[in-house]
Amino acid sequence: MKMRAVPVTKPNGPLEVIERSIPEPASRQVRIKVQACGMCHGDSFVKQGVWPGISYPRVPGHEIAGVIDTVGSDVPEWHRGQRVGVGWYGGHCGRCESCRRGDFIMCHNPEIPGITYDGGYADYMIAQFEALAHIPDDLSPVEAAPLMCAGITTFNSLRNSGARPGDVVAVLGIGGLGHLGLQYAAKMGFKTVAISRGTDKESEAQKLGAHFYIDSKVENVSESLLRLGGAKAIIATAPSGKAMTGALGGLRIDGKLFIVGASDEPVEVNTVYMIQGRRSVVGWPSGTSMDSDDTLSFSAFAGVRPITEIFPLERAAEAYDRMMSGGARFRVVITTEDS
Repeated sequence: MKMRAVPVTKPNGPLEVIERSIPEPASRQVRIKVQACGMCHGDSFVKQGVWPGISYPRVPGHEIAGVIDTVGSDVPEWHRGQRVGVGWYGGHCGRCESCRRGDFIMCHNPEIPGITYDGGYADYMIAQFEALAHIPDDLSPVEAAPLMCAGITTFNSLRNSGARPGDVVAVLGIGGLGHLGLQYAAKMGFKTVAISRGTDKESEAQKLGAHFYIDSKVENVSESLLRLGGAKAIIATAPSGKAMTGALGGLRIDGKLFIVGASDEPVEVNTVYMIQGRRSVVGWPSGTSMDSDDTLSFSAFAGVRPITEIFPLERAAEAYDRMMSGGARFRVVITTEDS
C-alpha cells in the first residue's frame, strides 16, 4: 500500500509530495494515521540542513495529531483507534545521565519526529509509544496539533515559572507561541500583560485574555511593567534578544525571564541588577509526552485554542513558506484529505 509524504531530500531542497510505501511499526512502536500536522520554525532545521547529523531524505513535522492505525507487538496500554498526538519529544535513549535521572526531555540522544525520524508531513508516520499523548474528544485534530509544540512550550514554562494566581505575568510577542501563552496565562489566573510592537495587536491581545497591553514601540517596557508591580515571570516568545533585554528591567524580586523563542541576538544582562533582586534568565524546552497530556487536557477544559491557517497536504510547500514569512495568524496547519 502507498501513502503521500513530503520529504526533504537535501539541504534547501524543495518540499514536494511523493508516493511511498506505508511504513510498518517495530515491536515498541505504533503507526499513526496523521490527520493534522502543525508547522513550526523548528521544521527549518530539516529544510535548511542545520541540525547536526541529520540524514536525508527526511519528512519534517513534530506537531502531529492523528489516530493509531497499527500497534507493535510490545506496546502496552495503547490500542488501535485511539486519538493521539506527538510533539518535539519523540523518545529518549534511556542510558544517558539525564535519562537515568528521569529528565527525559534533556536526553543527550533525543528522538525527535521530523528530525531524527520521519514526522507528520505525510498520511502516516511511525512513533515510539513513549512519545504518545492522549487527545481529548473536545479538541479537533487541527486544534490539537499546534498544542504539541507551541502549546506545551508556553503552558509548561508558565506552570513552572513559580508565579501564583494574581501575580503579574508578561508575554513578550504575540505570534504563534505568544497567542497561546496569553490564553494560558489568563486562564491560570495571572495578571496578564501582552507586550508587542505597535497597536495593531492590542485588540486581539485583549480578546486572548490580556489585562494590560504594552506597546514597545512607544513605551519603555521595563518601566511599564514596574508600574504594574513588576513581573514575576516574562515568557519571551518573540525571537529578539534586543526585545528580551528591554524587558528584563521589569522583573520583580525573584522574577524570571523564560526564553522560549530562539534568537541569534544575545540577551544583555546587568549583573548587579540580577544579583540584587535574585532575578534570573531561564531557557525552556517543550516537555515530555506526559506534559503534552497535561497541556491538551488543560486546553480542552479551559477553552484554550490555537488560531490557525489551514492548508491541505498537497500545498505543504506553500504552507511552509507562509509559516516562515512570519505573517501567519498564528499557526499554520496541514491536513490530510479525510481529516
